[in-house]
Amino acid sequence: MSPLVLTLAVNLAVLVGLMLLLWILSLILRDASIVDPFWGMGFVILAWMTYLVNSSTGARPILLLSLTTLWGVRLSLHLSKRNWGHGEDRRYVSMREYHGPRFWWISLFTVFLLQGVLLWFIALPIQAALATSQPTALGWIDAVGGLVWLVGMFFETVGDWQLARFKADPAHAGRVLDRGLWRYTRHPNYFGDFCVWWGLYLIAVGGGAWWTIASPLAMSFLLMKVSGVALLESTIVDRRPEYAAYQLRTSPFFPWPPSNQPPQ
Repeated sequence: MSPLVLTLAVNLAVLVGLMLLLWILSLILRDASIVDPFWGMGFVILAWMTYLVNSSTGARPILLLSLTTLWGVRLSLHLSKRNWGHGEDRRYVSMREYHGPRFWWISLFTVFLLQGVLLWFIALPIQAALATSQPTALGWIDAVGGLVWLVGMFFETVGDWQLARFKADPAHAGRVLDRGLWRYTRHPNYFGDFCVWWGLYLIAVGGGAWWTIASPLAMSFLLMKVSGVALLESTIVDRRPEYAAYQLRTSPFFPWPPSNQPPQ
């Protein structure tokens, strides 16, 4: 068995074990939302495990490890702070109401194990590059990847900060944030996440892991069509009537100057 295959197998087994523990804790707390803050830290754990087990050397592994850690820790801290004291997220409340008494075991597969497998798959570029990358000098593709990651980190961090400040003002209850980065894209945090993962992938390409392109493609699809933009916007107009007009004038994902199209 090659070092990469062994690393992937061990990492998947560890992730499944952690998700099982997290699921048991969610049953005790009656709160499946605790899976959300783990998302970022899950990537950090995988990156460090891969780095230490394979004794990775060179500048590229250090760069990948550092960028993954910065992104993952920030995201987990942000989600922990955002969710603290607010009870279970409405997504899981709806699932709990829909499935009734069966939710306790359905959540194991549709929430915890599913997210664990997705996390492992999306992290393939990081795992592959850390496990197989040769100690070669950084090149132009690493520089491009680092720049794309930096753009993503800016959009994600600043977007989250602007939204948190907006929501902290009681006068904004039920209103729509359309200033700052949110003037140019309806989802600067999701766009930032998109850039982060394509940036990490480009750095992994510099280490020979070009074949893991399905991972950032999957992340992009999830962000734009499944658990990101599509899921959030499926109900937000009902909760914030102003959002319909905001949709007409603001780019849904990629930043772009707002249009002057009047509300219809």
